[in-house]
Amino acid sequence: MNRPARLSLMLLLALAWLPAMAKTPIFELDIRDHLFHPEEIRIPANTKVKLVVYNRDPTPEEFESYELNREKVIMGGRKANIFIGPLAPGVYPFFGEFNPRTAQGRVVVE
Repeated sequence: MNRPARLSLMLLLALAWLPAMAKTPIFELDIRDHLFHPEEIRIPANTKVKLVVYNRDPTPEEFESYELNREKVIMGGRKANIFIGPLAPGVYPFFGEFNPRTAQGRVVVE
């Protein structure tokens, strides 16, 4: 293979890796004592993100948000991945369906 063909092949391979390198931002959230920690998560606008929710309690909890159009039951001692966005700037509340008085939080999109 001649030099220009090798360079072209190397460029094509490098370009094929670009999407894999542009990873989805990850944000973490804990459920402890029927509360979300932190209560507020700030994420970038117009960007799809991965929210990893760890349920540190022994009982199940349901991550619920009408504004984010998401609901996910997370068993005690387990975790769940929830993809959200891309979103416009604003405040998007969420709550724990099984403990709605205490388990409350919000995603702030900036």
